[in-house]
Amino acid sequence: MKRFLLLFLPALALVAAGAALWLLWVGPGPTEEPKTLIVAQGSSLARVADQLEEAGVIRGNATSFRAFARLLGSSDPVQAGEFLIPARLSADGILNLLQHGRPVQRLVTIPEGMPSVLVHERLARNPYLTGDIPVPAEGSVLPNSYSFQRGESRAAVLGRMQAAMRAELSRLWAQRRPDIAVSTPREAIILASIVEKETAKPSERRMVAGVYTNRLKAGMPLGADPTVIYPVTRGRPLGRRILRSELRADNGYNTYVRAGLPVGPIANPGRASISAVLNPETTDALYFVADGTGGHIFARTLQEHNANVARWYAIRRARGEM
Repeated sequence: MKRFLLLFLPALALVAAGAALWLLWVGPGPTEEPKTLIVAQGSSLARVADQLEEAGVIRGNATSFRAFARLLGSSDPVQAGEFLIPARLSADGILNLLQHGRPVQRLVTIPEGMPSVLVHERLARNPYLTGDIPVPAEGSVLPNSYSFQRGESRAAVLGRMQAAMRAELSRLWAQRRPDIAVSTPREAIILASIVEKETAKPSERRMVAGVYTNRLKAGMPLGADPTVIYPVTRGRPLGRRILRSELRADNGYNTYVRAGLPVGPIANPGRASISAVLNPETTDALYFVADGTGGHIFARTLQEHNANVARWYAIRRARGEM
């Protein structure tokens, strides 16, 4: 019996030690709440193991985690990104999450027609981005939703937005109709920014672009209110009626006082507005005015247009807006 115990007890101790080590790998983790881990691009398994130990999400230490990972885990590399580690997740589960799970996806959304001052503010207010950026050039950002990693620089995110605009503009420009009123991609962005601000109805964009195409070809002023507002607010809401002095101001943007396009875009137009300018509706219309339902009514002659304007004014008076 004594000899048996001398043989059995060490073996039992080895089994117990092995079981304890095994639980370090597959047993529940020590955390009671989910924790966030950010894995930098190019991080090694050793660096990630150190992060896990520092975060307190594994039992044991970084050395044991690395040993188990190399012995029992997948040989796939860990991914870069932000990961939400569930409470009490095992070390084995954490490795699988970092290798094959989905990082937390964060998005910043730029709506169609947002001016660059507001794009800048949206990026500046995001608490998960870092670094400073200047206000981007008007019309240089493609409206869309963009993913980013926590701790990423604002400059990097803005760079993707501007690269997307360059790529999309190049693609759409290659598909343009030969009889359009703009002669360069920049002119297309300028006119598309006006179309974007003039109508919120997708079904009207090509028609509005058709009217402006006709006016440009005829040498008529575009007469677009948003171009009058832009130099006053740089794209922010005006919050009041346009002043007579603003309608007479000759500042490079006012399309009432001079024919042709303004000197630059007045917003960041979306794909649909750029496409509308490069493939406008074929129409005889030269005028349009709001119809009271969120859309517009179009006219070929000034007489028709004046009648439409009178109806619009009557609607506004009935609403107490005039």
